[in-house]
Amino acid sequence: MNWINKLVRPKISRILRKREMPDNLWVKCPETGQMIYFKDLQANQFVVPSSNYHMRMDSAARLKALFDEGEYESIEFPEVSPDPLKFRDERRYTERLKDARSKTGMQDALLAGRGLLDGLGIVAAVQDFRFLGGSLGRAAGDAVITAMRAAVDDKVPFILFAASGGARMQEGILSLMQMPRTTIAVQELAEAHLPYIVVFTNPTTGGVTASYAMLGDVHIAEPGALIGFAGPRVIEQTIREKLPLNFQRSEYLLEHGMIDMVVHRHELRGTLSRLCRMMMNEPMGDRPSIEAVETPSVQIDGDDAGAPPPHTQITEANNVGHGDDDGAHDLPADAERDDSGERFRVPPETD
Repeated sequence: MNWINKLVRPKISRILRKREMPDNLWVKCPETGQMIYFKDLQANQFVVPSSNYHMRMDSAARLKALFDEGEYESIEFPEVSPDPLKFRDERRYTERLKDARSKTGMQDALLAGRGLLDGLGIVAAVQDFRFLGGSLGRAAGDAVITAMRAAVDDKVPFILFAASGGARMQEGILSLMQMPRTTIAVQELAEAHLPYIVVFTNPTTGGVTASYAMLGDVHIAEPGALIGFAGPRVIEQTIREKLPLNFQRSEYLLEHGMIDMVVHRHELRGTLSRLCRMMMNEPMGDRPSIEAVETPSVQIDGDDAGAPPPHTQITEANNVGHGDDDGAHDLPADAERDDSGERFRVPPETD
């Protein structure tokens, strides 16, 4: 009867054995609660199709989606001592670093690479919120500076995807010192007359917002991104007042002039390509088509009722100068033309 124990029973056990399911097979949308198949979400650049909610995207996926064919050369960063202050709270700082590195496969909170964006050379850096909240420490500060100086050496635009909870408290004053250090690196980009474009992702707060993230030539934000210094809960507890709806969100900041545009993630690559070429005085080439993206309805009260949503206004603003009309866009439709065909205003009649 040994053949039963050796052959039959193992086969039956394999058939009846419960299959292990991966933890991230299905993902829940934080906004609607809908369950989305992870591979479908990944193929849609981590944007929930039904609600257009922009979920967090890791640094490697960001760079792969940005560069041509997903190919880029990683930039090496200098090594720093891991725990100069020998910091310890509930756990040792070195243990937290070890866990973060094991979880993300990164040495610190920033990944950078050089490559091509629609044939134009760029350097891009991405902060990864998975690594201790994307916090800014000595290693991350050195990484930002190294990436910016790589752009200066290559004479190409620099693009930063910001996502951070602020300065890393485990490094104390050494983390705060990264704010002026990175500011000097931004100044080096400006002196080299190279574009510096910042893309705010959810969330970008603290010392990162108070330094290099707010010093770009152009500030872009993804829809619904939280951008600020202190969080809204801290502000409410401090001033003991209720904050406005969507306070510190990207659409609110666009309305109040803190950022330049809010761009859907599907349109982001084309927008960055056009900005880089325009700012580098490179030929624009064929303008890529942008498909309309459905956005969730927003209740608007008061004088803004009936106005187009912010994304529509941005798309219309981006389309200025790309139409068939080569006339001056600031002149009325009934303006007259001179003999050369140029339009001009008719001076008002005076008594």
